[in-house]
Amino acid sequence: MTPAKSDTPLQILISAPDDAVAQFQPAIAKALTAAGVTSHIAPDLAPENVDYIVFAPNGMIADFTPFTRARAALSLWAGVDKVLDNPTLTLPLARMVDPGQREGMIEYVTAHVLRHHIEMDRYIMTSQGWDQIAPPLARDRKVTVLGVGELGGACASALGALNFNTHGWSRRPRTVPGVTTHTGDAGLDDALSGADIVVCLLPTTPQTENVLNATTLALLAPGAVVINPGRGSLIDDAALIAALDSGALGHATLDTFRVEPLPEDHAFRDHPKVTVSPHVASLVRTDTSAAVIAKNICRGEAGEPFQHLVNRQAGY
Repeated sequence: MTPAKSDTPLQILISAPDDAVAQFQPAIAKALTAAGVTSHIAPDLAPENVDYIVFAPNGMIADFTPFTRARAALSLWAGVDKVLDNPTLTLPLARMVDPGQREGMIEYVTAHVLRHHIEMDRYIMTSQGWDQIAPPLARDRKVTVLGVGELGGACASALGALNFNTHGWSRRPRTVPGVTTHTGDAGLDDALSGADIVVCLLPTTPQTENVLNATTLALLAPGAVVINPGRGSLIDDAALIAALDSGALGHATLDTFRVEPLPEDHAFRDHPKVTVSPHVASLVRTDTSAAVIAKNICRGEAGEPFQHLVNRQAGY
């Protein structure tokens, strides 16, 4: 993968909030320089001069039609659901698949699965007495990961390596070493039935909205735990609260929400069986994600197919 040599710097528009521009602009420039590519990266380039668009899909660009020379739109985030319905975005669209983010997500998911598996909260909160009750071993704990793509598959594989009885579900058939995988509606029921811990890592699509609802939550083992570092739309909030209040669920650890930041008066905030974190399960890492962007630009300049292109029909 060697880009064609040119004395003319590539014109790369970076469209993102100011703090993200300050973070990613020098990192991408450094990665491109290391790859032998001369570039000019700025947030205020004339659209007709732009060769590549690097953007955060949070509404910074509403109309992509003026970018007549651009060869691709490269997202800084893994989720692209906010731009998929933009009819002006006809360029090749690549989502972020960051190895640093993948490692971070494995660490977050593994930490919270182990936290709930060994019932750490109970021992920390029960400060009186000497309550010695051995939890099940990992092999006796069914953990189901909803979504076994780039992030979910890596998390499921890590949990399987820890000897959990690990299951995974996806809309399309996938194989993950050490994991029992399921697909389709019947497969979803099989994956969730009797699960002690459920991890949600599906993308946001019309088909995945409220995948955890009153019906599917009722399939879980009594006192089960839900961990959601994926997308807020995956869970029916009211059904989750009802299951927690009834005792059907033991706890929910939530990192993503339908409205962010999570409103101060939201029921999740003060619920005794809910742990809330501010969408930090695995943030994109600057250096590793800049390398992904630079590699895709190099591929484009060498006439090679872009990596991580979005399947617009599937929604990710």
